Amino acid sequence: MASADEGSPAEPGPLPSGDGRRTARTADDAAAVITGDGTVIGWTRGAEALLGYPAAEVVGRSAALLLTGPPDAWRTAAVAARCRAGSGWSGLVPLRSRDGPSLDIDVRATASFPIAGREGFLVSGRELTPHWTMSGSVLDDFLTRSPVGMAVLDPDLRYLWLNDTLERFGGVPREQRLGRRPGDVLPGALAAPIERLMRQVLSTGEAITDYEYLGWSWADPHRRRAYASSFFPLADARDRRIGIGYMVLDVTDRWNARRLLALVNEAGAAIGSTLDVQCTAQELADFAVPRFADFVFVDLLETPFGGDRPGVAPPAEGERPAMRRAGMSSVREGCPEGVVRVGETVDFVPPPQDAHFLLDGDPVLLPVLDPESHGWTVEQPARAARLREFGLHSLISVPMRARDTVLGLTTFMRSRNPVPFDEDDVAPARELVARAAVCVDNARRYTREHTAALVLQRSLLPHTLRGGTALDVASSYLPADTKDGVGGDWFDVIPLSGARVGLVIGDVIGHGIGAAATMGRLRTAVQTLADMDLPPDELLARLDDLVLRLSEEEQAGGPAERGGTTVVGATCLYAVYDPANGCCTMARAGHPPPVVVTPDSTVSFPDLPAGPPLGLGGLPFESLEIELPEGSLLGLYTDGLVEGTDKDIESGMGRLGRAVSRGGLPLEDLCPAVIKELLPVPQPDDIALLLARTHVLSPEHLVSWDVPVDPAAVGETRAKVSRQLEAWGLADLSMTTELIVSELVTNAIRYASGPVRLRLLFQSALTCEVSDASNTSPRLRHARTTDEGGRGLFLVAQLAHRWGTRYTSRGKIIWAEQPLP
Repeated sequence: MASADEGSPAEPGPLPSGDGRRTARTADDAAAVITGDGTVIGWTRGAEALLGYPAAEVVGRSAALLLTGPPDAWRTAAVAARCRAGSGWSGLVPLRSRDGPSLDIDVRATASFPIAGREGFLVSGRELTPHWTMSGSVLDDFLTRSPVGMAVLDPDLRYLWLNDTLERFGGVPREQRLGRRPGDVLPGALAAPIERLMRQVLSTGEAITDYEYLGWSWADPHRRRAYASSFFPLADARDRRIGIGYMVLDVTDRWNARRLLALVNEAGAAIGSTLDVQCTAQELADFAVPRFADFVFVDLLETPFGGDRPGVAPPAEGERPAMRRAGMSSVREGCPEGVVRVGETVDFVPPPQDAHFLLDGDPVLLPVLDPESHGWTVEQPARAARLREFGLHSLISVPMRARDTVLGLTTFMRSRNPVPFDEDDVAPARELVARAAVCVDNARRYTREHTAALVLQRSLLPHTLRGGTALDVASSYLPADTKDGVGGDWFDVIPLSGARVGLVIGDVIGHGIGAAATMGRLRTAVQTLADMDLPPDELLARLDDLVLRLSEEEQAGGPAERGGTTVVGATCLYAVYDPANGCCTMARAGHPPPVVVTPDSTVSFPDLPAGPPLGLGGLPFESLEIELPEGSLLGLYTDGLVEGTDKDIESGMGRLGRAVSRGGLPLEDLCPAVIKELLPVPQPDDIALLLARTHVLSPEHLVSWDVPVDPAAVGETRAKVSRQLEAWGLADLSMTTELIVSELVTNAIRYASGPVRLRLLFQSALTCEVSDASNTSPRLRHARTTDEGGRGLFLVAQLAHRWGTRYTSRGKIIWAEQPLP
């Protein structure tokens, strides 16, 4: 509390007012100390909070300056006398706040007391707050203006009173309600449950709150609305039930929002379960019937336009879109309302719309369909006849758009449900179609990519397998039963020199276009390396180096360029079969070993060193040579065939051995039969199986001679070749073969070291092979016209269909092949 010693000007000025920042407000009791001559000598924070004046502006000045009007001297003297007599005083005094407004303050003054040698009075006060008094007019206004419908009914459920809101909800005038029961004025289906609940409340005495129901009223008979009602008993002073209170609130907006949310959630689980366009469209139709409509059809554009199809222009103005029915459902079996069937072309848009309605139009709502109107009878007479026949009376058509791409049109119609579509139904229809459109677009994009991947993969896999006379071959490929579908399994049969045949099978990690493209690169690389007549272990080593380089390029390009598929970890098995001696040399890079079935039905899996998967680098590959009797079966496969559902590869290999050892089936039938037996249900991995049955060259089709390292031996060798060709009936090839033999033998004698050996193979082609002990590779030269030599290999290249060199542990072999006449 401020003391009287705080600065007191000799001539106090007026109290400040106007733009003060403190505002008068209700607070705890404010207090001040005033001397007998009316000077303020003490001022509390409560007083400052109440009137806004700080102590520095009040202390030392006359309290009369706080009054809103001139002081009443007589009243002031009477109050002072009462306080000096030892009695306090209280009363209502209007005071001026610092901001200017007058405040009615409830003031209390205590008995006088001495302070600092002066007479003092403790004065406290608080602002007078108004008190509400509930008059009849206020209560009537409250009941009338309430947004909640209210009514009072007697024990016989007759209306005694209702407010304006309930009258507006029901559409029945107050005069027609009073004295009647709900069943007399409301639709029967709506009144029966309400009366039942009211009787329950009267019987039990317990209130029922927030009872929701759907219905229509006379105020809006064509629109279904949602209401939330509460019922409670009314009792007199002796607690006797004298009636029932009834309150109702229109919750249509809340109910529509909840229905929309529930519908969308259910649709999310029911629509888009597959990545098939037609299946997704049918799911939309099935979901909407009968929960939303009685007849639904989904028509998709033959060629979507907009979005990711910038080159496709929309139809011209007035032109109907070319669509195909993708889905249809009805409450009637067989969808007899449909003019066209699923899969057939259709150009329907609701009259008077055209194709541009699909591009930028809003949903079309036709609450009442008139089949006699010009738009139906003239433009679509067949559909007008169906409208009449099945009583189709209401329609909503919603364009299907997703990612700025126009996909088609979905139409909802009602027939058995007598309630027509209204504005509240447009939002659920739009949401259903929007969700389905995204699923359809996803399915469409997937189908496009999946088709492209399948085309790519099929173009990369061999269309025909050529085993020559050395092998009978057959194959089967089964795509994975996944959303990607396309995998990286591949195989090939590569004709080699000397009637030999290369067999290769591999598996690239991952699925999709990336895996198919990687598979194509590896297959091309194997064909190139095999054409160099590399042994299996060296071929895999070269392939491993290639995969390492590809992986480094992908890592340098980043994830966006890799497309999610890596080459590292790919597996491969490469085998070379030689029908001249029945030997098969093979090597593998992390791939399952081949299965071998001998003619006596003995099944084995050669103990072939596994080798690391491709792309790891730094580890060697080892090859194994086995002898295969005539008629043996050699099977190459990918791991998906033997993993099975139990993921036990050893058990799967045992099942594979039993399956391929069955006799009596040609290879073309044995391949699919094996896959069907081992994998009766679709698998998440793609599967490749390559079967080959071996043949051995008969001695009559194979002849060889040792050639002395003497130029004079060339003539004798040519003579032997000529006689052998006559014996084989190939005299037409005698001249060219003699020239080829002469050049190859001459080069071996002149530039290589012995021993030199010549071999002729009569198979699907005539092959001439000259072997020597040198590792020097021959080089094809283009001799100048003045050169006397250097044209030997050039002549061989011109006369032979193909020629080449392969290396062995004892030197090299130069071969030339001619087609049979």
